Amino acid sequence: MSEPGTEVGVPALRPVPRESTPSIVAARIREAIASGEIAPGSQLGEVEYAARLGVSRGPLREGLQRLSQEGLLVAHRNRGLFVVEMTDDRVRDLYLARAAVERAAGDRIHETDPQEASQALLAVVDDMAAAAATGDVRRVSTVDIRFHQVLVDRARSPQLSRFHATLLTETRMCIHLLEPTYAVDEERVGEHREIARSFTRGGARRTDALLVRHMRDAMHRLTGSPRGSLGPPVAGAQPS
Repeated sequence: MSEPGTEVGVPALRPVPRESTPSIVAARIREAIASGEIAPGSQLGEVEYAARLGVSRGPLREGLQRLSQEGLLVAHRNRGLFVVEMTDDRVRDLYLARAAVERAAGDRIHETDPQEASQALLAVVDDMAAAAATGDVRRVSTVDIRFHQVLVDRARSPQLSRFHATLLTETRMCIHLLEPTYAVDEERVGEHREIARSFTRGGARRTDALLVRHMRDAMHRLTGSPRGSLGPPVAGAQPS
């Protein structure tokens, strides 16, 4: 006799339904926020976005609720939902979290396979250099994100990768905001090349120092101030 709610002859482990409409809505709007298509501080009106996405307001609301839970949308009483603005305090907090994750990833890589990680990261840097050579700022920014994803993924820590993924949208928002401040030249490419090479030249302390300098430089560009801790430095670490 079959269990209640099951069908005779139908395996329990069968394909689940396709991704729900609210999940798709959340993914589309999340990507639009990350890419800058929807700017920080923008209001998301239900009528407008339901029409733009071709969905009813029920699934839209559920999708927007998911983004609110992720911290990407904020509700203002009697006004509606707005995309978070990257205030100086929010940027500092984001880079504090990023530094914690990426420095931990760097340490882990040095304990496992620094040679392989260095090669993988240098391949990404080559793509960045090719984009920089054509003056494609947006492409450089896209590859910049990929560099940091590869770095964390090479630590082979599911927890670090999960933490990093939650920071990714706001990181992309920040990198797009930084685009006007970056010269598309060897300086930006060089910062990433130094980090990639440090896994085989200089050891964990050098990698840590380079990551801190890289994060602090980005934070300074975004906030106009070097104020804000990225965590205690490794004793004796020097960036260059």
